[in-house]
Amino acid sequence: MTVRGDFRTVLEGLDAAATQEFLTAHSALPGPRANLELLAAFGDVAPADQILALVGSDDEYVASCAAAALGRLAGSGSAEQSRQALDLMRASAADLRWRVREGVAMGLQRLGDADPVRLCAVVLTWAVADDPLVQRAAVAGICEPRLLRDPSTARCALEACRLATASIAALGPEVRRRTDVRVLRQGLGYCWSVAVVGDPEHGLPAFDELAASDDPDVRWIVTANRSKARLIRLLAAAPGSSAR
Repeated sequence: MTVRGDFRTVLEGLDAAATQEFLTAHSALPGPRANLELLAAFGDVAPADQILALVGSDDEYVASCAAAALGRLAGSGSAEQSRQALDLMRASAADLRWRVREGVAMGLQRLGDADPVRLCAVVLTWAVADDPLVQRAAVAGICEPRLLRDPSTARCALEACRLATASIAALGPEVRRRTDVRVLRQGLGYCWSVAVVGDPEHGLPAFDELAASDDPDVRWIVTANRSKARLIRLLAAAPGSSAR
């Protein structure tokens, strides 16, 4: 039995109140890293009513567990339940607590495991949202290597990165100083490298185009991605790329 499996077994035997207490008690917080095995196990087995009841909890870890678990409801629930889950995920993507926002990204990845076509539709809508935190959730959610083994999802990840980057380039200098815009920029500072490696055929030309920009924030995004080992290896093997 795995750690995640052990947690699933425990959670399946708890009522709603005991579940919340267990999540808080075993969150591993405060500390350098939250208990992601428990978070994943909750997403595997929690009943829909428990998930919905814990969305937006005052306990940041509990709220992050609920945000991630919404991805299961979005991918395998009824049409109405899926719409509700996606609405709640989008709202949680704008939460001021970073762990909750990470929970949303993990929830999108869970949706992508179940329904990659639906994930792409959601991500491309969120990537042009008027909230940079929602945009960041979109690119962070889809730029996951296991999802990009699917060629259509990999193309979608590149397009989401392109759309979100273009939105920053369209902003005035004062707006770019906002925290939410900086969070999006930081996300794009690693997501591009994941997307390019996921689809080098289309990703390298897209990154070449990005590297030609004279926009200071776009240049920052290019530089940040060039420092990532995954992209360093790819560019070394593609000496003709002007993005080196």
